[in-house]
Amino acid sequence: MKKVDVIIKPFKLDDVREALSAIGITGMTATEVKGFGRQKGHTELYRGAEYVVDFLPKLKLELVIKEDQLDECIDTIVTAARTGKIGDGKIFVTSVEKVVRIRTGEEDESAI
Repeated sequence: MKKVDVIIKPFKLDDVREALSAIGITGMTATEVKGFGRQKGHTELYRGAEYVVDFLPKLKLELVIKEDQLDECIDTIVTAARTGKIGDGKIFVTSVEKVVRIRTGEEDESAI
């Protein structure tokens, strides 16, 4: 099993969720986060004063999937989340040792 952490622009959430549902991946957790990378930040004008906004709003999606779904999952996310502009996001993949569904006690792939 693999855990896929995805950082995307907030307005791309529905596109990514629908694309993943279309390939059979339905479970995910979405968290509002802030961050910066090459995009750095920008300045904003508020009541006549200029402010530097270093951390930009992003969404972090977390999915745990079967290993044989990994390549299709990544391709789907990249296609759905890409705008072609700086700040589109990143995908991180890590291994998952164990999964337990609390309600039923199911373990590993049957718990996904």
